[in-house]
Amino acid sequence: MNSSISIFLLLSLLPLFSLSSSSFSSPQINSNSILVALLDSHYTELAELVEKALLLHKLEETLGTHNITIFAPRNHALERNLDPEFKRFLLQPRNLNSLQTLLMSHIIPTAIFASQRWPATGAAVRHETLAGEYGLSLGEDSSGNKIVDSAAVLRPDDVIRPDGVIHGIDQLLIPRSVQEDFNRRRNLRAIAAVIPEGAPQVDPRTNRLKKSAPVPAGAPPVLPIYDAIAPGPSIAPAPAPGPGGARRHFNGERQVKDFIQTLLHYGGYNEMADILVNLTSLATEIGQLISEGYVLTVLAPNDEAMAKLATEQLSDPGAPEQIMYYHIIPEYQTEESMYNAVRRFGKIRYDTLRLPHKVVAQEADGSVKFGTGEGSAYLFDPDIYTDGRISVQGIDGVLFPLEENEEDSNTQKRTTTTSPLVKVAAKPRRDGETRRNGNVVCHVIRMLW
Repeated sequence: MNSSISIFLLLSLLPLFSLSSSSFSSPQINSNSILVALLDSHYTELAELVEKALLLHKLEETLGTHNITIFAPRNHALERNLDPEFKRFLLQPRNLNSLQTLLMSHIIPTAIFASQRWPATGAAVRHETLAGEYGLSLGEDSSGNKIVDSAAVLRPDDVIRPDGVIHGIDQLLIPRSVQEDFNRRRNLRAIAAVIPEGAPQVDPRTNRLKKSAPVPAGAPPVLPIYDAIAPGPSIAPAPAPGPGGARRHFNGERQVKDFIQTLLHYGGYNEMADILVNLTSLATEIGQLISEGYVLTVLAPNDEAMAKLATEQLSDPGAPEQIMYYHIIPEYQTEESMYNAVRRFGKIRYDTLRLPHKVVAQEADGSVKFGTGEGSAYLFDPDIYTDGRISVQGIDGVLFPLEENEEDSNTQKRTTTTSPLVKVAAKPRRDGETRRNGNVVCHVIRMLW
């Protein structure tokens, strides 16, 4: 009797187990899906933006529970009719949320066919999109042509699949939030390019602030940047007026957080972000300098270059700071400005925050090469982040001052000449491949927020 009851209970629980396993499994998209049809359709510009916005997985999950309607702008609207500056804004890694909101506002989580469910003239119906905050109004104009918001439907029911439909429209639909974000970025960039107002002067004999006549608007900070980052009494210049904050000061903390998040989204610079946020306090120092009116250019080594550093090169006290200081130039430079400079003048010596060392730049192989000899690095990823105050340029190597490189080479020569028969043990190296970059990214983001 007991055995029959247990068998009955097991049979009754089998549907529950199968339901739970199916609920945890990821949705399967077959070859006849509307998403596959979009990627293979003639709407190539829209399909490319969907892939760059990392929306494929989200759309697959949506198709697991809903049919969808996609309003696809024609390629001509995205190639030629779209403002080039707005398109660059969408493709920047830091504006990924805006790009995702823009694309999801073209998708309705239900199938609406032009021949069946389209509202008639004068009876427009508003449908919620995957973007949530932005809805689309479907209707017909006085001539009987189908419209969606301000766009005309040129090819209704262009692609039909069992789980959705694609309608071709004549222009891109831009949500208000995305347009406002673009305008805010553009205005901040225009304001941030203005030279800050002058700061109080410092008496070089007493190293104290002295009262003087008002400094003309547009004058740079009085103190050199090296004094602004020096320890001791706070004699740094007053914060320069700018777009952020209640007193209209530059919000250096926000700008530094923005460029570190851009490094993480860009990919390949997790080690650099880890050093700036976790191993050192450089992120805070850079934010203070930007708030005080200074501008900086950061030469960021990629993860492959950072993985080649020996363990003792980062384990000594203050070593990470000294390495990073040598990669920060106290002036605003872009890829174009540096390349034009080396093309015109040959070798350029840029000051760094690591006094008194300078970094040498010259033209090589159609790019900008920093350093000399084996310790050189090329400009690998130009203009990762540029906002008028902070410029981040990706390089493929870690730079060291020329004197340190010469000392290392002389030490190796003495070792090989005095004891040629002794086998020199290789320095332990950082295993960049075994580090979990995903954990580093999550930890950095938690530290930022």
